[in-house]
Amino acid sequence: MKLAILPGDGIGPEIVRQAEKVLKALAAGGLAVEMQQAPIGGAGHDAAGDPLPDATLALARDADAVLLGAVGGPRYDTLPRELRPEQGLLRIRKALNLFTNLRPAIVHPELASASSLKPELVAGLDVMILRELTGDIYFGTPRGRRALDDGQREGFDTMKYSESEIRRIAHVGFRIAMGRRRQLCSVDKANVLDTSILWREVVTEVGREYPDVALTHMYVDNAAMQLVRAPKQFDVMLTGNIFGDILSDEASMLTGSIGMLPSASLDAHGKGLYEPIHGSAPDIAGRDVANPLATILSVAMLLRYSGRDEAAAQRVEAAVTQVLRDGLRTADIATPGEPTVGTEQMGDAVVAALARAYR
Repeated sequence: MKLAILPGDGIGPEIVRQAEKVLKALAAGGLAVEMQQAPIGGAGHDAAGDPLPDATLALARDADAVLLGAVGGPRYDTLPRELRPEQGLLRIRKALNLFTNLRPAIVHPELASASSLKPELVAGLDVMILRELTGDIYFGTPRGRRALDDGQREGFDTMKYSESEIRRIAHVGFRIAMGRRRQLCSVDKANVLDTSILWREVVTEVGREYPDVALTHMYVDNAAMQLVRAPKQFDVMLTGNIFGDILSDEASMLTGSIGMLPSASLDAHGKGLYEPIHGSAPDIAGRDVANPLATILSVAMLLRYSGRDEAAAQRVEAAVTQVLRDGLRTADIATPGEPTVGTEQMGDAVVAALARAYR
């Protein structure tokens, strides 16, 4: 596999370094992998005056998969909107046609007490949040700002989906549900938004092709409430770009920390961009305290979906489980008074667990 490695900003380089250690350990065990780094986000702007330099996009297009750290930081907040780090991330998703975003929310037994909810509510939780990634209000036009006749400023964005965009993500959702518990909850706001009325109609139509999957619909505000009331009722949650962004971050706190959630953004052929769902956390960058496990678990997703190497993916996941069983905790998943380890030590521990598994 040819991998484009895009560390990005803030804690991105630190956590990606741990993921690279894991990949090198797998390579020592026989995995054929080639890695090449390039800048994105603020680092891309610093290097080439663009949050997605042409050379970075070319590398990503040529790669079999992309591993990304995080983008953004306060020192870029004064840049014009089109030059801000986040635009690099949006543009690479669009350029590679990565319309499917998978965000699994899984509670490891060892971390049930670290959740913001009671352990009995989250123990055994395994939810897949499926987010459409290249449409909706993040990409709809017209958009912009303007001055009104009375002198006020106005900002406007357009939420829209085409039938084909909804249909293709719905098929992905139903296929994923077929391999799980065969339950799919489609989340929308069809009582208010025309976009959501179409979303619900199309998902219902696609659902008729999957009679073995139990399809339900839920308004997004209720879904947000249900995630903290009874999260284990969900199997696969299918939703649009903005709702999925919000709900998956909410779900991250059920698992104990946003530092535990990986993600995969896929095209129609299995090529993907893999990243932790958290941000660049500039306040802790360079302090060796960031949790690298979401990034390492993103490597497992990369191996599963783009590498089609289920055995290697399971080895990585098992190594993460082992270090948690061994009691290692970064600060974000530690209970009060529990000893903690840093970013490098956690990464080294996962590599050591992998090495033991190969022996």
